[in-house]
Amino acid sequence: MKFLSVLGERLRDGLKRSQEYLAGSLGTVLDTDRPIDDALLEELEELLIAADLGAALAADFTNRAREELMFGTVTRASQLRPLFRRFLLETLAPSTQPLSLDHHPAVVLLLGVNGSGKTTTAAKLASALKGSGKRVILAAADTFRAAAIEQLEQWGERVGVEVIRQAAGSDPGAVVFDAVKAATARDLDVLIVDTAGRLHTKTNLMEELAKLRRVLERQLPGAPHETLMVLDAPTGQNGFAQARIFHEAIGLTGVCLTKLDGTAKGGIVVRIVRELKVPVKLIGFGERIEDLQPFDPQAFVDALVAEA
Repeated sequence: MKFLSVLGERLRDGLKRSQEYLAGSLGTVLDTDRPIDDALLEELEELLIAADLGAALAADFTNRAREELMFGTVTRASQLRPLFRRFLLETLAPSTQPLSLDHHPAVVLLLGVNGSGKTTTAAKLASALKGSGKRVILAAADTFRAAAIEQLEQWGERVGVEVIRQAAGSDPGAVVFDAVKAATARDLDVLIVDTAGRLHTKTNLMEELAKLRRVLERQLPGAPHETLMVLDAPTGQNGFAQARIFHEAIGLTGVCLTKLDGTAKGGIVVRIVRELKVPVKLIGFGERIEDLQPFDPQAFVDALVAEA
């Protein structure tokens, strides 16, 4: 379901630092008339790794360049830019999946580490879905922090969406249980569950998240229909490690990448899609309620690596 329009200008602004890095560093390689040789390809591979694209993907692209060189389709460094753009689009093609919201109610479980922006993302998503005609309810399952419950309630009032909550310190599973009952009884379209931030290295916290999943599955077979990790883009490769562990422990249906505004870590998107086989479904740029958009590979590549 496409419920938001992709604003190209906002995307370009959000990826400005990544684009500037690629334009500045890769420009010395991609926009010159140098012949393609091993030295150039080694330099290019190092730059792609530094851009948070990952060693495996960097090696894949330089191997692709060697193949094109062997067949004579590229001979000069300036021809690598359009080749790189096509390579990125092919890599990101699997990440065109919309949110799965066809169930009634559809349950969206948001998870991630502390400070990634889960609560704000929950509110932005609720607002966007409500604007598209969906009837939405929020569940404040981050019961470890009273401030998190209050923050979600404030956002709920702001966007006009009810929040199901209990007192701080309550069992998160009980909150989820109440929220599913409310969503079902009121014939609502979407339930968005905000969970507590947790370190991916803490086994007991990951087990608590698995318990929430089981509560949802028992009440509503097939739920949650979306398990989205909210990932802080500036964390770069550490963020990739977090996503990998969450995916192995819980099973992610997608990633929401936040705080793209001003970060030079945009390349992490490509690595998540390629290595984890997990689509990036949403991207966020800032604190404004409208600063959440569906991920569009073409717009992303255009913003990250502009055409010459």
